[in-house]
Amino acid sequence: MRIEESQHGAVSVIRPSGALASKGDAAQLDEHAAQAVKVSLGRVVLDATDISYIDSNGLEALVDISDRLSSSGKSFRICCVGDTLREVLAVTELSSKFQQYENVQAAVRSFL
Repeated sequence: MRIEESQHGAVSVIRPSGALASKGDAAQLDEHAAQAVKVSLGRVVLDATDISYIDSNGLEALVDISDRLSSSGKSFRICCVGDTLREVLAVTELSSKFQQYENVQAAVRSFL
């Protein structure tokens, strides 16, 4: 899995590419999210455009990131959720756990 990071003002956007399907992938995503928090005032967006597959390790990483940020007064958003990820979130009843947006711009603007 490859992860790109970008800054949109005071918001960090992380964009994983490929499958999020192992403990190593989950740890890598968690590390990138932790770094993103340090440079973004705790405003982090996950751009899910290129997530091709997600398993329980990936879901756990998303939940852990969201919980950690929420408990410290920071914010986590997800955007560009594809059909596969949307279905997985629905089946696992995790859809309501995440603030989801159609695109990066909408997610970034949601912090204003």
